[in-house]
Amino acid sequence: MRLGLFGGTFDPVHYGHLLLAECCREQGELDEVRFLPAAVPPHKQGRELTPADVRLEMLELAVAGNPGFSVSRFETDRGGVSYTVDTLTHFHGEDPDAELFFLLGADMLHDLPRWRQAARVCELAMPLVVCRPGTGTLNFDCLGRIATPERIEQIRRQQVEMPEIGISGTEIRRRTAAGRSIRYHTPRAVEEYIRSNALYA
Repeated sequence: MRLGLFGGTFDPVHYGHLLLAECCREQGELDEVRFLPAAVPPHKQGRELTPADVRLEMLELAVAGNPGFSVSRFETDRGGVSYTVDTLTHFHGEDPDAELFFLLGADMLHDLPRWRQAARVCELAMPLVVCRPGTGTLNFDCLGRIATPERIEQIRRQQVEMPEIGISGTEIRRRTAAGRSIRYHTPRAVEEYIRSNALYA
């Protein structure tokens, strides 16, 4: 079992998230990508998030019909600040034979060594680093303090390419608050959920 874990706030989930997950599923030859909405992301502790149950419902709507995608309540049910090392430890203990991967945007690569127990993170799971057009050649030397040269080379070979898609949760929230269209920013079912529940208005 090759399991990809995709963490984030997903506030709301949008086509950029879904495309990234699909590129990782296909190019990383993953059996499944599991979306893991965070209760409280470490880098967003001061921001008020949409309630977890609402973000989970939107994710369930977005991935419906795709057998390669699923949604996990692990981090939201646990509550508190969501650290990747704790989540990976949980899933490794749940299925020690599963090969774990965690999805990582190229913009987060240089921040990875500052994560809690970053070396352990890279032992528990393979980072799938996602590159977009214009990213340029990535420098993996920043991982030298937390991974062996062999592991760094594995990470380099596993990097994933995806098309540029200029959509963000921040922009969707802004457009919704301004009464502007979010059609084709997020799946239609999520768009209707946002409208019917007056989210971000």
